[in-house]
Amino acid sequence: METVLHSFSYTLEFIREQVADVPEQQMIAQPEGVRNHPLWTIGHIAFACEMLGSVIGVEEWLPPCWGGRFGFGSVPSTDPSMNAPKAEALTMLKEAETRISNAVRYLDSKMLDQPFPEESYIKVFPTIRHAITQVLIGHTAYHSGQIGVWRSAMGLQPMRRSYE
Repeated sequence: METVLHSFSYTLEFIREQVADVPEQQMIAQPEGVRNHPLWTIGHIAFACEMLGSVIGVEEWLPPCWGGRFGFGSVPSTDPSMNAPKAEALTMLKEAETRISNAVRYLDSKMLDQPFPEESYIKVFPTIRHAITQVLIGHTAYHSGQIGVWRSAMGLQPMRRSYE
């Protein structure tokens, strides 16, 4: 699982780089054709990690309101009162990285190969190992790409390095 954790960490670092130059007030902007703004995306990734963490014994750490604001099926809002400040969102993302990475490092093959406990996800996540891989790599990279599209739609300078 170290390869998965490496890719996860790399992608999160790229996300942090993509928003480093974005002022607080722009973090919730929704340019034409781009619904998911960076603040929602960061909150959503942290929330997805907390949900995954609940399957592998990680205690919840996010404020209770984050599920409604950033959870699955939530709608990104441009209302500042419905969003966390940029610094808080980035702190929660770092906390997600730390908690999930620490927990995953200690999972043995027996735990990783158990069926995913939520039956409605079995097709996508047959095992806990599949869920960890998909959420930490696939889901996170997908949303990282959305921030790149958002940057372009906002007319911001491209990143000095590519994701690769």
